[in-house]
Amino acid sequence: MAPDTHHTEVGSASGSPFAATRAAAAVMDARGVLVGWSAGAEQLLGYEAAEVLGQSAASLLSTAGRAAVLTAAADLSHEAAQGRQGGATLRCKDGRDQAVALRAHPWVGPDEARFWLLLAAEEAETRRWEEDLAVLSGLFNQSAVGLLVSDTDLRCTRRNLALERMTGVPIGQRLGKRISEALPGLNAAEVETVMKRVLATGEPVLDFIQRGLTPADPSREHVWSTGIFRLQDSEGTALGLCHAVVDITDAHRARERMQLINEASIRIGTTLDVGRTAKELAEVALHRLADSVTVDLLDSVLRGDTPTPTPGGPADQGLTLRRAAHETVLESTRPPKALAVGELSRFGPASPQALCMADLEAKCIAHLDLTAPWLDEDPKRAAIIRATRVHSLIAVPLTARNVLMGVATFYRWRDPEPFDDDDVTLAAELASRAALSMDNARRYTREHKTALALQRSLLPQRLPVLNAVEVAGRYQPAGSDTDLGGDWFDVIPLSGARVALVVGDVPGHGVQASATMGRLRAAVHTLADLDLPPDELLTHLDDLVARLTEEEGGGRDEPHADGPAIGATCLYAVYDPAERRCTLASAGHYPPAVAGPGGSVDFPEVPAGPPLGLGGLPFETTELDLAEGSLLVLYTNGLILARDQDIDIGLDSLRRILSQPEPALEDVCDQLIAALLPFRPPDDVALLVARTRALGPDRVASWDLPLDPAIVVDARAAATRQLDLWGLQDLAYVAELVVSELVTNAIRYGKPPIRLRLIHDQSLICEVSDGNSTAPHLRRAHTDDEGGRGLFLVAQLTDHWGTRYAARGKIIWAELCLPQ
Repeated sequence: MAPDTHHTEVGSASGSPFAATRAAAAVMDARGVLVGWSAGAEQLLGYEAAEVLGQSAASLLSTAGRAAVLTAAADLSHEAAQGRQGGATLRCKDGRDQAVALRAHPWVGPDEARFWLLLAAEEAETRRWEEDLAVLSGLFNQSAVGLLVSDTDLRCTRRNLALERMTGVPIGQRLGKRISEALPGLNAAEVETVMKRVLATGEPVLDFIQRGLTPADPSREHVWSTGIFRLQDSEGTALGLCHAVVDITDAHRARERMQLINEASIRIGTTLDVGRTAKELAEVALHRLADSVTVDLLDSVLRGDTPTPTPGGPADQGLTLRRAAHETVLESTRPPKALAVGELSRFGPASPQALCMADLEAKCIAHLDLTAPWLDEDPKRAAIIRATRVHSLIAVPLTARNVLMGVATFYRWRDPEPFDDDDVTLAAELASRAALSMDNARRYTREHKTALALQRSLLPQRLPVLNAVEVAGRYQPAGSDTDLGGDWFDVIPLSGARVALVVGDVPGHGVQASATMGRLRAAVHTLADLDLPPDELLTHLDDLVARLTEEEGGGRDEPHADGPAIGATCLYAVYDPAERRCTLASAGHYPPAVAGPGGSVDFPEVPAGPPLGLGGLPFETTELDLAEGSLLVLYTNGLILARDQDIDIGLDSLRRILSQPEPALEDVCDQLIAALLPFRPPDDVALLVARTRALGPDRVASWDLPLDPAIVVDARAAATRQLDLWGLQDLAYVAELVVSELVTNAIRYGKPPIRLRLIHDQSLICEVSDGNSTAPHLRRAHTDDEGGRGLFLVAQLTDHWGTRYAARGKIIWAELCLPQ
């Protein structure tokens, strides 16, 4: 058996100050006379051999301490003495005193003669050597740092007890072997590569990390920090290597846990999506904590609803959850899944998952018994656990703000080390972070669904079917289909078969922008019902926005006012199919695109008034004569600026697409959205496309009437003949009464010119215009009144009636529904 060298004194004979090649040596006979003198002695004291041989050894002692040395020498018994060491002060040839460490060894010469071999070394050098020896001896025999010395062939020549305890390999099985031979469970090839580099370069390596399994602890991977430096002689020749090894497993794992927690704070909760957050939790915990991770959530959490705690706890009630995430290690060893993501999941009352959801405390089974009865509560899941030989698991409830949302389960089946208390703490920390993000996502989902419902209710549910125009529209939210914005469009039927086309943009995003958009849209509908011209309508809308801003604490006079609709833009257009004329006014909005039937595309100049709420400048109108079949395209700025391009580039793209439009307006909208918008547009977009139609002479009849009461009879007769031509004889009686009352009212209270017009549209429209701008008022006549019943009769006989103002005068109109 090899000697147990790690218990021997560390150091070599050549390094000792008492080595034969270094010490001052003299030989003294039994009488105390010097009979031998070495070159070292001559160098130490300065005496040549001829000067001291035959002299008493005591003659070399200094006066100081001579008595003590002689007394100690007299006590020496040659037969019993095995050598003695002490201190002495010698007298040098030059008169100085030299303190030395002195060793005396008995020696029997020829003829049984008795001698003493005296070895002396400078006391300071001896003390340094003894201190060095003590340090090395302490490191090898007492220190907790593992030490190993290897030769130039990388084979172990010496090792201390601490390293043996770390590795569990006895010294007899380690000496003379390389690391790859003695400890194959370590990253031996990497270690030996580093050792060769240190031998070749002489540059030490500090904090080299080794990890692996050893016989001392075969079920748990350990981590060591190793320092490796080269050993060399005084000539610089490499003698081997020294390794200083410290077990840093606990510190390394604590650092890894902290790094994992820091990483979790970055990687978990990157989106406001519950399912994505569950997947992020599973991905972060995989590999470094568990071999498989599952996350099961309550259905209500996935829907964004508030989970309702069940009296008695989930364990008693058997809550049903849904698999939200499942991650496992290497694909080549991926076990089959008990449940796919999205499937319903139930846990038996005795399962650790159900128990942890009942008391909201993490449950750890460090050593799983695969025959445990609770496994049989779910045979499918039990079969997977047994097939993969899961040996340890942790179940952690997912809770935030005292609300239970689900459970996360961490399994180990590939990593042989069981879960411990530190792992439970780490799993609970990861689950807590994920649960908070899930709860934020759940709240966001709930509030966002409410906001989306609000926005959808504020936007047009369906566009009206009109004879004046064929329309199609699109609303594209910013970012994704779930983002809220303030852009809107509208199609509003007006009197006289006309139609109002509206597009607007409230700055910003979110619920406030959407709610403000709804208020503005409602205001436009109300103002449109008054049949206001576009410029007047925008003036009233501007005043409304100013009032909204004042309600929010800002105002027009405050330069930094930032009300909910300050800066909103709007384009309002009214198209009259009878005259094929479009009247437009803009509040800081882009002009429409007009595509003629021949393919020409133009962007007419519309005076751009100030955005709504700023005030200061009046709004102006522009009139366009549109050929039948023209396309009128209204849009918000998000359509032409979506790709961060210059506005001219966006307008050119719009012109190119509209120059050869698709026959169907829905296809035109799809083509514009696909060509001009990226997958996730940075701003929301409202788009409205209208193809104009015309009401020709076969649908419109008009008569200029003199200011003569007798003409009423002729007007009634002309209306009756026209209804006969249109096949509307069923409406003749009521129409005659309406025409009679409206014409009579215009002659009695109006001014010339007086004009009667009938329009055959989706209803029969009777219009009488005159040059007086005074609006009539509906009132209830008394029994003794001779007049005042005309408008009352019109209101009772027709479906709708009203008054609108023209450039000169007014128009009173009434609508009669066509017979079915």
